[in-house]
Amino acid sequence: MQDLHTVVVAIIAFIILIGVMVVVHEFGHFAVAKLCGVRVESFSVGFGPRLFGIKYGDTDYKVCLLPLGGYVKMTGELAEQNLQVPGKPVMQQMAEGIGKAASRTEGQGAVDPGSFSEHPRWQRVLISLAGPAANFVLAFVLMVFYYHWINEVPQFVVHSTTVEWVVPSSDAARAGFQAGDVIKRFDGVENPDWVQVGNHAQLNLNQTVVVTVNRDGKETQLWLHVPPMPRGEDEIDFSDVGILPQIMPGPIGVHDVQAGTPAQKAGLQAGDQIETVDGHSFHYVATLLAYMQAYPGKALALGILRHGQHITLNAAPEMMYSTRGKGQTADSGWKLGFEAEGTPMRNDPQSMRKSIAQASDYCTGNSTLIVEVLGRLFTRQVAVSQLSGPVGIARMAGQAAEMNGWFPKFGLAAAISINLGILNLLPFPILDGGMILLLLIESVLRHDISINVKERIYQAAFVVLVVFFAFIIFNDVTKLPLFNHVRP
Repeated sequence: MQDLHTVVVAIIAFIILIGVMVVVHEFGHFAVAKLCGVRVESFSVGFGPRLFGIKYGDTDYKVCLLPLGGYVKMTGELAEQNLQVPGKPVMQQMAEGIGKAASRTEGQGAVDPGSFSEHPRWQRVLISLAGPAANFVLAFVLMVFYYHWINEVPQFVVHSTTVEWVVPSSDAARAGFQAGDVIKRFDGVENPDWVQVGNHAQLNLNQTVVVTVNRDGKETQLWLHVPPMPRGEDEIDFSDVGILPQIMPGPIGVHDVQAGTPAQKAGLQAGDQIETVDGHSFHYVATLLAYMQAYPGKALALGILRHGQHITLNAAPEMMYSTRGKGQTADSGWKLGFEAEGTPMRNDPQSMRKSIAQASDYCTGNSTLIVEVLGRLFTRQVAVSQLSGPVGIARMAGQAAEMNGWFPKFGLAAAISINLGILNLLPFPILDGGMILLLLIESVLRHDISINVKERIYQAAFVVLVVFFAFIIFNDVTKLPLFNHVRP
């Protein structure tokens, strides 16, 4: 039942997320087309049979049966090409499915002042740019709203990128990292935070990254090998390199202790604060879990603060399995059997000026990262298998929907909207960028490109995008837990 719940949440979250993104994208085309005097025959939310709507002027505003996105139909958008590309509207839905799924029409060849093809090329370029621009605006507005009205922040913050613990025999240990190191430079990024460190680790899978750390007041240069993507995962967890970051300043708080577990047998109680583990100062439960996996079954000496008193408890972790039916999940491992206190959060709404600045930084950072990923993809530094398609996005949307707090939801929506805007600007036929490229070439040539040439270009693009889309879907499916059983 839990698996079914996860799937249902993922599907619903995906439909809402992608539906909003595509409709906003198409509204950008719609608004600028109207301003330029292009006749818009229909603005559709969804695809397939028309459910209901209203016709106002020349435009049929309608809601259709299939809720994935929508489209704008402009008179004569491809009139000058008069293309006969089999399945063209379907291909656009697929190619731009996480960016844009627009149905395009062929013109009738007659001179029509309301036809897309009869307008100056600069207006057609603006109309093509308007869709991606709408996605960028949406991302910015979402983050401004989040920072100005919500802005969840930890009550207690560690501002430095400090290493809390290093897993023995890990890539980080072999590179020479030590607990207490502060990362000052990672892959060329000065004074990064942990999000930037994780992002750049993702860009350097199975490669070596130069890292500068501050250790006891002196800078030391280290060479860290980032492991390849774990099977069945969409992204790498930075702890996979063997570094557990310090993200909280205080001890590990105990919220609840399960009956019959090693924690209860050792005398651990709700409200206890775990200050040390075998003499190590751990601040986050993930570090404790990693420590127990590194030393399977080893008895632990826990330094506890209880009602102002310092006591020591001895507890021996046991292998515990979290099961769904007969299968074991990735939650299996050596554990003590207590629930840690969550990260204390508080809302800290920012002024509009600060919200705009933070939203700009967020959008700029994500845009730069996406462009860098694309650059490394073409230089073969990043594998195509790391990309996520509709199934991967659905999984991320479902996870964000079930996470506590609002940032996972706003942050993912903004990041995907930026992705869609940038991907649609790629100079590839069928995408907005391809349309813009052809229009610019025609402007330089001062005449239209041959209809036959355009036809061949779009047919070749159709084949390439079908193959690429099929690969991405296959890659997404192979990452599903169904195909990646974790053994204890």
